[in-house]
Amino acid sequence: MHTLQAMPSAQARFMRFMSRGGLAGWIGLGLLLFITLVAVFAPWIAPHDPLEQSIVNRLLPPSPEFLLGTDSYGRDVLSRIIYGARVSLVVGFVSILIAMTVGTVVGVVSGYVGGRFDQLVMAIVDVMLSFPSLLLGLMVAAVLGASIENLIIAIAITEVAPFVRLARAPTLALKEKEFIEAGRALGFGHARLMSVHILPNLMADILVMGSLWMATAIRTEASLSFIGLGVRPPTATWGGMIREGFENILDAWWLAVFPSLAVLLVVLALNLLGDALRDAVDPKYRKG
Repeated sequence: MHTLQAMPSAQARFMRFMSRGGLAGWIGLGLLLFITLVAVFAPWIAPHDPLEQSIVNRLLPPSPEFLLGTDSYGRDVLSRIIYGARVSLVVGFVSILIAMTVGTVVGVVSGYVGGRFDQLVMAIVDVMLSFPSLLLGLMVAAVLGASIENLIIAIAITEVAPFVRLARAPTLALKEKEFIEAGRALGFGHARLMSVHILPNLMADILVMGSLWMATAIRTEASLSFIGLGVRPPTATWGGMIREGFENILDAWWLAVFPSLAVLLVVLALNLLGDALRDAVDPKYRKG
């Protein structure tokens, strides 16, 4: 007599999926969740107003009142780091989401259509990839101007090309598979074949790439803010804080060190999580 087995819950599937990535994946996920919660609850966690200036308290070293010291305007460094996490996470997530969406669609369409259209798209992609991502982001940000919206657009443009390549390569192979030929024989349209039958086979690799490139986007945001092309002051950004710390490195080491550690922590978390996801979706880790 056969017994019906309950389908595993979404939570159980996620736990099994993450277990393939090992301890590093859980550490990365934990760090990322911690940083995200700190950013979300910044108004309740931050001990001081990140914009409040006090000349009396300027350039104070770490102390019980100001745990990470104060900057040249007397603002609390810890509070500014906490609020700066909001900018970094929003810019990193939104820019990569845009780049991932645009790049995946373009890559799938290019690989599926082929011919001269594919050659044109790949020529444009090769030109974009010939520029270092930071240099391309610098050019776009300089043209658009300094604001959080323009910063997101600039970083998204720099990250589109890798997703186009990632989506195009497997599409070239998948469009020749038997199930695609069967779909054509049944009268399925091209849009349905690409969105329903090809795209789902790419999403695991796309999401892994997205988590890894989000770390790159956050580094790019910090770099652009460092040179003054990020979010306008006095909004707290990690890159802007590092720049101020660099200008006062001999007098106030904490201004550059603690924001740099914040960037290091979030990039480490994303890289650990991305590596774990890559291991989890790798065919040699899959069970039959």
